[in-house]
Amino acid sequence: MRVPQHVVDARRRDLASLIQTTGWLPIAEVCARLKVSEATARRDLDALEQSDVITRTRGGALGEFNQRFPSFRERQRVAAPAKRRIARAAAALIAPGSTVFLDAGSTVYAVAEALIARAPIGADSARPLTVVTNSLPVAELLADTDGITVSLLGGRYLRRLSIVLGPESVRHCADWSFDLVVLGAEGADAAGVTNSQPDVVAVQRAAVANARAHALCLDASKLGQRAPEPLFAWHQVQRLVTDADAARLDDAGIRILPSRLITA
Repeated sequence: MRVPQHVVDARRRDLASLIQTTGWLPIAEVCARLKVSEATARRDLDALEQSDVITRTRGGALGEFNQRFPSFRERQRVAAPAKRRIARAAAALIAPGSTVFLDAGSTVYAVAEALIARAPIGADSARPLTVVTNSLPVAELLADTDGITVSLLGGRYLRRLSIVLGPESVRHCADWSFDLVVLGAEGADAAGVTNSQPDVVAVQRAAVANARAHALCLDASKLGQRAPEPLFAWHQVQRLVTDADAARLDDAGIRILPSRLITA
């Protein structure tokens, strides 16, 4: 029996609302929440994507994050001098011959630029520096650099954001053992560190889970800001690399041990 169009439209509105609320929703959960078959769920997702409401991913869908979040190039222009200072300090933490994960943010891209400036890379190591990333700009930047090998995580590529995300990216992190993970974030307040979207945080957490150490890069413009998805409480941050001094951190209610703070 054919379902009336007004019922289909209402179901699709509910689905769009769910995806916007959760950020990412797998097919199985769409079926469970809306009590529909997988074929119906896929038709609904296809219809929403054609209307530019969502972005399909392998096995699910993303919400407005892909359309509304500032593009990589837009974010790159914000606090650029501070990001370069932070990047130089963070790059100094990366040992020749190590295996590192570089996050997809604009500050971490500046870390990749700082690595190129730190020549000759790997001169005192018998093996190259290995960089794993979910950032296409980082991968492109470092791919032809002597002394560096680059691996890009699999997953759904979001062109506007220049990032690879999704369950496949999370799974691929488990294939690696990182000496250091270098991360960025969108917010930092007294409660902790936050980021923009669940898929972003899922990849970051998967990388940290397979790492000996991590460093968080935050410019002062992020202080006092809060994004939707929690990443770390402050006691979980191993290294904070920032252009903000201790007094400015204190004003934002951020408490971190001095031994864990690197001021750029």
